[in-house]
Amino acid sequence: MTRISDAFARLQAAKSSAFIAYIMAGDPDFETSLEIVKGLPAAGVDIIELGLPFTDPMADGPAIQLAATRALEGGMTLQRTLDLAAQFRQDDQTTPIVLMGYFNPIHAHGVPAFLQAAKAAGIDGLIVVDLPPEEDDELCLPARAAGLDFIRLATPTTDATRLPAVLSNTSGFVYYVSITGITGAAEADATAVAPEVARIKAATDLPVCVGFGIKTPKGAGDIARIADGAVIGSAIVSRIGAGEAPDTVLAFVRSLAEGAKPGPAA
Repeated sequence: MTRISDAFARLQAAKSSAFIAYIMAGDPDFETSLEIVKGLPAAGVDIIELGLPFTDPMADGPAIQLAATRALEGGMTLQRTLDLAAQFRQDDQTTPIVLMGYFNPIHAHGVPAFLQAAKAAGIDGLIVVDLPPEEDDELCLPARAAGLDFIRLATPTTDATRLPAVLSNTSGFVYYVSITGITGAAEADATAVAPEVARIKAATDLPVCVGFGIKTPKGAGDIARIADGAVIGSAIVSRIGAGEAPDTVLAFVRSLAEGAKPGPAA
């Protein structure tokens, strides 16, 4: 059992969906980012997605690209990202942290050393968007062996032929990308997403969470009713980028969390 599976077990027992919030590590600076991340659980966040800054975030839209740029310009690195997670863990041993990013910084660090450091820092799972199932030997399988969940993305173009490969070594939860394209683009349509979530759930016992295109408390609630969790990133990151104070950002996160708590459909 990992913190991620424990979290979903608690939520299932409470008949509640998960609210997952994405924050870019080090945006706009280390201390501000750490303050926001530390405030997320009290704001209603069940799982934290911690962005690993990278120079070429191909799956991300302008808001997260700019966040990565701000973080990198502020001196954020993979090691400092793990340091941030470790500082969070000093006060919180329960809330799962999923590190989301790209393989290049991990490869440059060295996979065995990275996995050891990530585990020591309190990371619970990884989302590495540019490693397909055909490259599971690179990171997915070593991560699983190290006790870290490896969370795979399914998209509207993941058909019945491709889905088994996507699910084969996935653990923790399945992240369904509700729209085709980059983060922060179109708005998710729960009516269109519902049959896709049902299709994936029919093929796996893992929770299915939906991200991309969720921007408001209502949008979070609509998704929470048809999935096991709602993931919101760009809407939060945009407020950080606009210079809002941590308390203001966390108040917005709280409103999203309240919207995402109607629980999944029966």
